[in-house]
Amino acid sequence: MDSTRPVVLITGTSSGIGLETAVAAARAGHQVIATMRDPGRDAALRAAAEAAGVADRVEVGRLDVTDPASVAACVSAVVTDHGRLDALVNNAGAGHVGTLEIDGVAKAREVMEVNYFGVLAVTEAALPHLRAAKGRVVTVSSVGGVVGQPFNEAYCAAKFAVEGFMESLHPVAAAVGVAVVLVEPGAVASEFVRNVGAGGPLEERAAAAGPYAPAMVAYLDRTANAFASAQTAAEAAAVVVAALTAERPALRIQTSEAAAAFVGAKLADLDGGRITTMTAGWIA
Repeated sequence: MDSTRPVVLITGTSSGIGLETAVAAARAGHQVIATMRDPGRDAALRAAAEAAGVADRVEVGRLDVTDPASVAACVSAVVTDHGRLDALVNNAGAGHVGTLEIDGVAKAREVMEVNYFGVLAVTEAALPHLRAAKGRVVTVSSVGGVVGQPFNEAYCAAKFAVEGFMESLHPVAAAVGVAVVLVEPGAVASEFVRNVGAGGPLEERAAAAGPYAPAMVAYLDRTANAFASAQTAAEAAAVVVAALTAERPALRIQTSEAAAAFVGAKLADLDGGRITTMTAGWIA
């Protein structure tokens, strides 16, 4: 193990953007601590690291972002084993398609626990070490952290919260030498994206949506079409790794031109009329 390599802890690396980020960060010269809730799901990551010739730079660890003891143990182990922590990539998260009347507040709390409080918990544990290293926090958000989308109420609420928190933290962290970055993917061809297409469990969700069923079916049809041109997880991961290595990264970075246009439309829409007219068309 090369002790001169910068050490990065990445959450949610069993598949998708997290897996690709772990491998790409290792290729870029980092020592990667690739974590997942169930390390028994590490086969794909290990195979990808081996194929890329970076297996010696990728360590797999257990981390459940919703479990304070797991968070504390993981961060402590990284610092004990490596002497420092230079960067954190908050990638772990869970999607949800549904609506409040059908799913209730309990489901929204569950989504918030993983996608928002989980990010805060790992960031809190890492910050003292990142401060010592003058390192950085890169959080994988979503265009859904800027644009509210039909049947993504709980997910978007959690990502909005992440965006607000990190934007507020940005100048505070900078004052002690820590950079804060938000990476905003749009549609990415990953397991999550495939699950949002028409088919499987989501057809059952639509059937159980009661008065919202026609709108849900329209949303699923529209989303399946939109994801047909999704970027790859590797393409999104390249942006995450660029945020890790850039000398002065921006606070907010989109992973594609489509994502940038989508976010830009929202930020230019002061009264919200254009965005809600657009998203209403998704469920018509």
